[in-house]
Amino acid sequence: MTPLLFDPLDAPPDIWPPGLDVERLYIEGVARRGPAAMIANVRTRWLALRSGQRIFPVTANDGEAGDSYVCLPHTAYALYGRAELDLVDVGAWAPLFRLLIGLAGRALLAAGLNRIVNLDNWLVSTNLHGDWAGEDLPEIRRQLQRHFPGHIIALRSLDAWSSPALIDAARGDGWLLVPSRQIWVTDDLERQWRRRDSTKRDFRVLRRSGLTVEEIGHMSDGDAARIAELYHRLYVGKYSALNPIFTPAYIAMTHRCGMLRYRVARSPAGAIQAVAAVWQRGGVLTTPIVGYDTEQPQSAGLYRIACCLLSEMAVESGARLHGSAGAGDFKRSRGARGEIEYWAMHVGHLPPGRRAAVAALRFLLDRLAVPMMKRRGL
Repeated sequence: MTPLLFDPLDAPPDIWPPGLDVERLYIEGVARRGPAAMIANVRTRWLALRSGQRIFPVTANDGEAGDSYVCLPHTAYALYGRAELDLVDVGAWAPLFRLLIGLAGRALLAAGLNRIVNLDNWLVSTNLHGDWAGEDLPEIRRQLQRHFPGHIIALRSLDAWSSPALIDAARGDGWLLVPSRQIWVTDDLERQWRRRDSTKRDFRVLRRSGLTVEEIGHMSDGDAARIAELYHRLYVGKYSALNPIFTPAYIAMTHRCGMLRYRVARSPAGAIQAVAAVWQRGGVLTTPIVGYDTEQPQSAGLYRIACCLLSEMAVESGARLHGSAGAGDFKRSRGARGEIEYWAMHVGHLPPGRRAAVAALRFLLDRLAVPMMKRRGL
């Protein structure tokens, strides 16, 4: 079957393969309200592509700038990179790095880095690609190039740990592997996480907190709003407004369709104080949404409690844990190890100048950013 690109809200029912109810409900749910109503800082065209018995969400951007990195590489590499300099100690090199990132960012934007189509893009920080090995990747790529001849064709969140066959398929098809971040992964939580002294201390904090742990069955409007608020306080308010800004509508939809499982810690009065939501595909589990009440004192240990919620769900499922990026010291002390993640981009159909810009970005990140990420545990 030739890969078919389609509008999720204007497609015949038989376009959807059987057994993909969660994927269909999620893709249609985003399409029905529109991406910006679900994720406040995302403007994109939301499409779907069928190849064989798989369905992939597809985002298409025509050069928009300033939105979340879940669609826009300029945000990931220039805007987010510049913001990270305020959080990471690079010593006397900071002014030079800030200047170089600014100059490179303007050049990349002018070169059309944000004219991009992202395949299998679920609009979360970490795309899990499941058991897809990329055997049909060349055919899918050619189909997308026919529809978008002036766009970079891309795949986010590739790494040799969670998607080794897919990253090999991309490399074999001539995709450029552009380093994006260091992620923290755990293969065997029972052995590498549960037995750690730091993990035992985390659970002592939870036991003494007076909070009640609950996996949400029925999610009320108030629960959805509170979860969106707690996520926002942490990932947007404390870290960066370039992280995806999930709305209560998105929280409710992902729970309703069954894509995400939500576990919370409630106060005796019933208020959610910490939350972790998990997504599992192909034996790998990650957490698109973590939050806690940042107005509570650090001594309350609410971040540690949220991590307990997440890790326990991973243990119960028997999955390997993709801990995403950030908090490297915290995650390493709980058994995680670092892996470099890539944003794969196919640019062979584009003019020489645009191809050269992406190749230069890859070269610089390979030579400068990757050694720093590994050395500093970023």
